[in-house]
Amino acid sequence: MTQTWTGPRGAKALDRTAKVGDVLWVVVDIATGKAPWEDAQLASKFPVTHWSRLYGKPMVAGNVSAGDLVLKYGMVWSDKPKGVRDQAGPGPQVAGPLGDDTERYLDETELRGMEKLAAEARDRRRKGKSGKRGWL
Repeated sequence: MTQTWTGPRGAKALDRTAKVGDVLWVVVDIATGKAPWEDAQLASKFPVTHWSRLYGKPMVAGNVSAGDLVLKYGMVWSDKPKGVRDQAGPGPQVAGPLGDDTERYLDETELRGMEKLAAEARDRRRKGKSGKRGWL
C-alpha cells in the first residue's frame, strides 16, 4: 500500500520512518512553454542514501533530508504515483512509424508544397538578417 506524507507533521513522520535504501517519489511541475509535447507533471524519485550523523535524519540527494522533500514539494509517496510518467523514463512518441510505402515517388502536389515551404523559410531568413545590424 502506498503511503503519503504531507505538511510539517508528515515531514517529521518521514524523518522518523525512512530507512536507507527506501525510494521516495514526488511530483514535479514541468514548464510546457519550452517543451509543449511533455506532460505537465512528472514523477521524480529520490533514494535515501545515508543517515546524517550531524542532524540524525535520513538524507536524499547529498544534503537534503527526507523531511525537506515534504516541505519543498508538498507531498511525498512511498511508491510511484499512478498515472504520472517517470521523469527519467522515455518521453512520449511524437512521430508514428513510416509504414511499408517508404520507397514511393512523390507526386507533383507534394513537391510543390515542399518547394513552397523552402521558399518561405528562405524569405524569413533573408528578412530577418536585413533589418538587424551586428547580428549574424
